[in-house]
Amino acid sequence: MMTNPSDSTRVLIVDDERNMCELIQTDLRLRGIQSDWFTSAGEAIEAIHQRDYDVVLTDVRMPGTTGLQLCEQLTQLRPDIPVIVMTAFGTLETAIAAMRSGAYDFITKPIEMDLLSLSIKRAIEHRRLSEQVRLLESSQNQATSFGEVLGQSPAMQSLYDHLHQVASSDAAVLITGESGTGKELVARSIHANSRRSNKPFVAVNCAALTETLLESELFGHVKGAFTDARGERRGLFLEADGGTLLLDEMGEMPMTMQVKLLRALEERKVRPVGSDKEMSFDVRVLTATNRDLETAVDEGRFREDLFYRINVIGIELPPLRSRGADILRLAEHFRQRFANSENKPVDGLAEGVAEKLLSYSWPGNVRELRNVMERAIALTRYDKVTVEDLPEKIRNFKGGTLIFGGFDPAELVSMEEIQRRYINHVMDAVGGNQTQAARILGLDRKTIYRKLKQEAD
Repeated sequence: MMTNPSDSTRVLIVDDERNMCELIQTDLRLRGIQSDWFTSAGEAIEAIHQRDYDVVLTDVRMPGTTGLQLCEQLTQLRPDIPVIVMTAFGTLETAIAAMRSGAYDFITKPIEMDLLSLSIKRAIEHRRLSEQVRLLESSQNQATSFGEVLGQSPAMQSLYDHLHQVASSDAAVLITGESGTGKELVARSIHANSRRSNKPFVAVNCAALTETLLESELFGHVKGAFTDARGERRGLFLEADGGTLLLDEMGEMPMTMQVKLLRALEERKVRPVGSDKEMSFDVRVLTATNRDLETAVDEGRFREDLFYRINVIGIELPPLRSRGADILRLAEHFRQRFANSENKPVDGLAEGVAEKLLSYSWPGNVRELRNVMERAIALTRYDKVTVEDLPEKIRNFKGGTLIFGGFDPAELVSMEEIQRRYINHVMDAVGGNQTQAARILGLDRKTIYRKLKQEAD
């Protein structure tokens, strides 16, 4: 038996003819598919007990245990692994027998390698989607939401545990995450599950207003404080009194405004613009940003004292691409919502759609998925969302691959180059967040910053 270096995809070949095993293995290697081979069903069963395979490729006629008997055993032992049956006797009876034994596909000899490669690819995709369905079914007893926040992935289960603890507290919370991950939704859910739930929830986007308008919006103003101040305004701190105030896009707040906000948070008082009188407030302050505030502090773009004031408890929202089957759960949630609102009888996803949704990187996260499903429902002419209803960038998406070089010494790269490539790969995966990248890489944040700066220079 010959074994190639491990890879994420691995095929098990079973044929009593050694030459056939070697021929198939060589062809698959050239196509980037790793494989092991055995000349008996017994050896194959033993190998399956020792490692995981994505597909089993077996001949029908072999001494001892036949390929069809092996297929039946695998159906009982590992029903999750698709089996492709090969035979030189391509009769209808043989094909029927193979399918009854639980085979995924049936290939006749002499083998057309392009056809075999296509069958293996489809079998791998079938297994992947079956695993997603299995995860969906097995997670029915897990928490499916926290307030309006939906999902059952391990990342979301961990988030729900954290949110339950946070909601019962009155401490300041900094919610971080990429754009579109649902930071305001999380803030609203924290408020709805807190002791302040019967009081106002007020949100303001700090990036949408000039510094002067933001100060007036937050602290209020008296009549005549500035040109357009024709009347008195209480300000959002006082409007949210007893409740919760969300300061969204916190990383965009000007430095001079940060000083005024820090003073208000420390003294629990605000002074309306144009007034000499301070007013007390009782508000729980939540902040949200898609910026890396720790790096901003290092670079002098955000006040360190304010950062620690707003970051008593930190909540980091996972990007959609790391949430696995939640992509399909949310797609189904949005399908139902928009099918109902559009009054269109669209009752599911057609073949191939789930694969495209799971393969895409979702840079816009849940917000982008919502938009995609709304568009699909509006455009589809069928009773299911089809691949053609998805945007072209999703239909044609090809994920990035981290390549270090082949086995040719001339292609191998230095350790420094490997480190550079991997740092860039991690930075892409975390949306450019240096703090999160440093945590994953086990490096100091300043080291990451220095290496990225050296590369830019």
